[in-house]
Amino acid sequence: MQQSHVVGHTLVYPHHGAVTITAIEVKKIGGVERTWLTLQPLLNELSIQIPADQLSEIGVRELIDRDGIESLIQILQEEFTEEPGNWSRRFKANGEKLASGSVHRVGEVVRDLWRRSQGAKLSTGEKAMYQRASGILVTEFALARGISETEAYEEVERILAGEKITV
Repeated sequence: MQQSHVVGHTLVYPHHGAVTITAIEVKKIGGVERTWLTLQPLLNELSIQIPADQLSEIGVRELIDRDGIESLIQILQEEFTEEPGNWSRRFKANGEKLASGSVHRVGEVVRDLWRRSQGAKLSTGEKAMYQRASGILVTEFALARGISETEAYEEVERILAGEKITV
């Protein structure tokens, strides 16, 4: 994966969503010199350090582009899909989707939990998962669209409710 390794560049990290490169340094560990990136997630106060040559293996990727936004909107508007009836299986499946790092898979989690919440009360675990997935999705959606997170949240809510949004 060819990526811009410059301070201030935004990437997407599985589980954490959008991250900004805050530092780049060369470290010698075990006699091997490697470039390390320090990443700051936009959703929390963590500081993540990873070797630059392992970004792809970890699942770090660029923000979605216009085509990615359009396909994400389609996913959010898809009809409700069949889910496992068992809460623990559904929770595990959604957790795996979040761990994938794919904004489209995160979109599926947001869509399905949002729709489930419209007809029934979500469990505490599912509420927390919805909040986490929604935060990851909205942050990337806002950055990719060049709008505020508040505007992105409102657009995502309208999309989930069935409104058509033009990109």
